[in-house]
Amino acid sequence: MSFSHWQIAPADIFKLTPVVPVMVIDQLEDAEPMGRALLNAGISLFEVTLRTPVALEAIALLRRLMPEATVGAGTVTTPEELAAVQSAGAQFAISPGITALLLAAGRAGDIPLIPGVATISELMQAKAAGYDHLKFFPAEAAGGVAMLKSIAGPFPNIAFCPTGGIHQGNYRDYLALPNVRCVGGSWILPKQAIAQKDWGQIEKLVAQAVLLTP
Repeated sequence: MSFSHWQIAPADIFKLTPVVPVMVIDQLEDAEPMGRALLNAGISLFEVTLRTPVALEAIALLRRLMPEATVGAGTVTTPEELAAVQSAGAQFAISPGITALLLAAGRAGDIPLIPGVATISELMQAKAAGYDHLKFFPAEAAGGVAMLKSIAGPFPNIAFCPTGGIHQGNYRDYLALPNVRCVGGSWILPKQAIAQKDWGQIEKLVAQAVLLTP
């Protein structure tokens, strides 16, 4: 099963940064300074979640203002949402889970889809559809590091980006696993700092996370 029509491979996306920032943008005016803080601290891969009304506008804005960044969409749950983020300019999409319809839309779409799985059965369904780079979500609730260690044996060729419950105290444990390429985290973008527009604090948190990566 070929995904050769995709402009960038999931494997290349997973290599761009050890920590994928989960960007919840409530106000469009926050998109640019948030993106600049990430870039200044060494992260050029953005995951803008579809949890807010301005998410699609934020994706388009970041693509226009920061061509050096790779901008994607998170919390993509339907084929319609996948089409919408693609139209907005997203370069990849990440889903929290899978459906047969979403997997099919991802295969046919022009941007890479990173499906989310929480169980072995879901992993097998995604693998059967041709996907080998997956989001593991919610990571901590679904078994965390121990679960991923168990998965590595029967599925040595599946690569993961765990997200959910990842924080400053455990993200390096995940990154030390051979089947984990990167982690998704919101701790580097604390809500309070965003509300106060304290981009300097965010830049420090991001720089520290990148510096301490194994």
